[in-house]
Amino acid sequence: MCGRFVSTSTPDRIAAYFGSEVPTEVAAESLGENYNVAPTQDVYAVVGGPDGTARVSTYHWGLVPSWAQDRKIASRMINARSETLADKPAFKGLSRKKRCIVPMDGFYEWKAGAEGGPVNARGKPLKQPMLIRRTDGNPMAVAGLWTAWKDPDDPEGRFLHSVTVITTAADEFMAPVHDRMPAVVPPSMWAAWLDPTNDDIDTVSEVFEPGRHGPREMLAVSTDVNNVRNNRPDLLDPVELA
Repeated sequence: MCGRFVSTSTPDRIAAYFGSEVPTEVAAESLGENYNVAPTQDVYAVVGGPDGTARVSTYHWGLVPSWAQDRKIASRMINARSETLADKPAFKGLSRKKRCIVPMDGFYEWKAGAEGGPVNARGKPLKQPMLIRRTDGNPMAVAGLWTAWKDPDDPEGRFLHSVTVITTAADEFMAPVHDRMPAVVPPSMWAAWLDPTNDDIDTVSEVFEPGRHGPREMLAVSTDVNNVRNNRPDLLDPVELA
């Protein structure tokens, strides 16, 4: 799965990298640097329009389907498995019309602790957080789905825009840590993936194939990242494993 990531790129940098636009309201209310993004927080996403343009917008991480009675469901819908997009009612329609890219400057995954190593309060091996990021400094173009939900209790009828991150089977690089990883859209497929008029699922599903991540590195980092309240640049500093 993907349950925590890094978002330090500004809307302008994201727009420049993906060749998209930044609406005035997004530029005026930057989310700031977040070294420990957690579910239900606001994140950036790149969304395509029918006219071929793409925009950087702010979304709630954790999908709230249009049919949901309230937004509590969001915490259970932070990820969508690529293998079941066509079968899940909440994702089936979105995978055809409402695809997006969630820029990540890295993401965290927890590696199972070794026997004889540090243990937690329950006496079980302590998991080691690992940071996975590109080595060229560019953000990962993680595949996502978005939707809009209207709160029935909001007298102004405002919409909540939310996203879910698509995951796929781990490749050889990620397999030692976890059996899942975020699905990444290669640059050659950005336009097709973001095009809401492109409902050829077989074509866009190519992003779920292995080998899409580009140059990566994996670093052991401090267990301070385990606490979602910690949000500091030094969370990205590598640590030595015992």
